[in-house]
Amino acid sequence: MRILFWGTPEFAVPSLRALQEEGHAVVAVVTQPDRPAGRGRHLRESPVKREAEKEGIPVLQPDKPRGEAFLHEIAAMEPDLSVVAAYGHILTDEVLALPRLGSVNVHASLLPALRGAAPVNWAIILGHSHSGVTIMRMVRELDAGPILYRVATPLPDDISAGELYLMLSEMGATALIEALAQMEAGVLEESEQEHDRATFAPKLARDDARVDWALEAGELDRWIRGCDPWPAAWSEIDEHPVQIFRSEVVEEGPEGGPPAAPGTVLLADARAGLEVATGNGRLRIGEVKPAGKGRMPASAWIAGRGVTEGDRFH
Repeated sequence: MRILFWGTPEFAVPSLRALQEEGHAVVAVVTQPDRPAGRGRHLRESPVKREAEKEGIPVLQPDKPRGEAFLHEIAAMEPDLSVVAAYGHILTDEVLALPRLGSVNVHASLLPALRGAAPVNWAIILGHSHSGVTIMRMVRELDAGPILYRVATPLPDDISAGELYLMLSEMGATALIEALAQMEAGVLEESEQEHDRATFAPKLARDDARVDWALEAGELDRWIRGCDPWPAAWSEIDEHPVQIFRSEVVEEGPEGGPPAAPGTVLLADARAGLEVATGNGRLRIGEVKPAGKGRMPASAWIAGRGVTEGDRFH
């Protein structure tokens, strides 16, 4: 099958590799333009572009994937199918319909749950017991097309968004290959989504990840894990921002006096750890990233006198 592949981040790379390994002809890759990144603001290629160039696949990087010239360029490649995996632009009806078999998408949720840009993060933040991957036929409305193939996986209680992202990227590649095999064999069944059950997963920004210590410990734990590594949960201590990772809810011991205000550091010991009061319960913090420093164990931050018992996060 002649495939036009659309993708940008690391999530899409396993799907691109799987198409190659299964013998599909990837006629070109469409990915986002190179972007400035890092302290030097040097242009950085997308992971999908790097993979495509390594394999000798032509790469297209339009600012916007539309217009007559662009449509003519991809039509000349005569793709049978477009495969989209976290490309980063909404495609027009003309682009979606151009391949003879249409366009399919690798989406990191069990649709109709968590339509949108950040399903991996929100599956953890909302406390879902399962996540998974859906291969769907693309339509103009965001993530609303018929379901072609779906695979579920239980979510471990301590998983981070980064870990789930990697897991689902590999699951997505496997699901994609199975869906295409069934499509080629003429046995693939499409099912409409239950649109009245749809939920949404909007993109997260840095401001969304500021920790609200008044929440209960379990909800805060999900926020911290769901924002790890991006956009990274953060708070301030002595007016300095600190990113927070690797949390867990601490089992409460006997009551020892009046409850501390949310955000108060209850324990800061290089061996025993870092524990913080929440609106209900206490949270142990495993890793931090103070401003201007790298990510480090909380024990190293404590040993370096970055935090002491009685300090308060805001």
